[in-house]
Amino acid sequence: SDASPGENWWALPLSSKMPYGIEQTKVEQFVPRRSRPSSGAEFVSSRHFPDVNQGDFMACNTIGFLGISFGSKRDDGAGFVGKANGDLLSSSDGNFRPVDLEFAPDGSLYFVDWHNPLIGHMQHNARDPNRDHEHGRIYRVTYPSRPLVKPAKVDGATVAELLENLKEPEYRTRYRTRRELRSHAPAEVLPAIKAWVAKLDPKEAAYEHHLCEALWATWAQNQPDAELLQRLLRAQRFEARAAAVDVLRHSYRQIPNHVALLQEAVRDEHPRVRLTAIVAATWLDNAEGAKIALEAFRKPVDRWVGPVLHYALSYTLKDDVAALKASGQLDLADNPTAVEYLAGKSKIGQPLADTAPKPTRKLTAAEDKVFQQGREIYFRDGHCATCHQADGKGLANIYPPLAKSNWLEDDERLIKIILKGLWGPITVNGQAFDPSKGVPPMPGFGGMLNDAETAAVLNFTRLSFGNNGKLITPAQVAKVRAATQERTNFYMTEEILKEHPLKATPAKK
Repeated sequence: SDASPGENWWALPLSSKMPYGIEQTKVEQFVPRRSRPSSGAEFVSSRHFPDVNQGDFMACNTIGFLGISFGSKRDDGAGFVGKANGDLLSSSDGNFRPVDLEFAPDGSLYFVDWHNPLIGHMQHNARDPNRDHEHGRIYRVTYPSRPLVKPAKVDGATVAELLENLKEPEYRTRYRTRRELRSHAPAEVLPAIKAWVAKLDPKEAAYEHHLCEALWATWAQNQPDAELLQRLLRAQRFEARAAAVDVLRHSYRQIPNHVALLQEAVRDEHPRVRLTAIVAATWLDNAEGAKIALEAFRKPVDRWVGPVLHYALSYTLKDDVAALKASGQLDLADNPTAVEYLAGKSKIGQPLADTAPKPTRKLTAAEDKVFQQGREIYFRDGHCATCHQADGKGLANIYPPLAKSNWLEDDERLIKIILKGLWGPITVNGQAFDPSKGVPPMPGFGGMLNDAETAAVLNFTRLSFGNNGKLITPAQVAKVRAATQERTNFYMTEEILKEHPLKATPAKK
């Protein structure tokens, strides 16, 4: 759960090994955000909670919507998609800050209300006296019409008892059990796991899940059971096969025949298994990894597999593919789709279309260079897109839009705001944004960007999102920076508008 924007992403497609500075294309949030930011998440895994919410993803939000929401999820080819499934609770207290969800051993849900008026670390000093160090609550949520779960014994349990706990339906029970098992010596745990697996009933519905738990328990001892891993790679359930490939990805150095196993997994009938194998291949980061990735073209490439495969071959494994071709070791005679892709004749595997803004008018070569620099700055972590969003439309009731905004018209006003920041009630495109309702201030970037960078990102916004303004020069930025160098705090909205009033908007005919 990406805390700042409150977006929720399935991690596997974003986990390929990428060179520093290259970010894997995101496909789709697996559960839509309710609001932002988020702090603390949990999947519903408790027999004490209603059946309709089992497996739902819960996220806490602390601006705009102050509460905890449910999101259901379902399989979508290699990935997952989901939808909102209602809210667990919300509060009208403006300082309500739910964080840190976790199910207790009895199946009830605990969460913390941080209860703080200030939550930003960019906008407010860490020692701001308005930060509340005294208030806060811990809540326990129960569902009265359903019985609580009988807590499993974890602390003080024998290894045999702990292994039986791994059959429990509640994820948190298994999670705490795994942690306890890791505290026992391998010489005690590993033989017990083999004996436990031998006694499992193959006819039980959760049999292959129990085998996964056994594999994870050996992996936790840093001695993954190779025989059990290979057994799970041929499991009936694709989830179990994908889980085994994931263990292989992280511990391939301990599995002598890992290349052959990944070659087999990348040809699996289910796309999630294949995707897991491609991600694992990027971490091999060698010629064998390149061969494994290219094998994926023998099967259908869905919207989740495509971007991962394309990025792997375009960045991480690019040199390995070139070396294989140069040495004549790349035999793709019976893999025509891979041949077409490498020749640039196939769109298969291409990532989603680049949705980053394009300039609203034709630019000269020099202007385009500035535009591209500004675009890179705009999308830096913790910079403009974090709040104003990739489309420049901001977030309703939280962050003002930049799209077609008359706040971008005055050069000096715009430079002052980006250098020093802005705080106070503001109306943009007819929509009001009020700090008393949770709208945070805009931080100043004067200490983070030099004059050329500041001009570039301002020019990017003036030439994107339907805007078509004139370019600001680094010299203009330098002049305003010098004139405001003694200022150490935000511009208040009323103050900046007194110095640089907005132009009147022409009446609509």
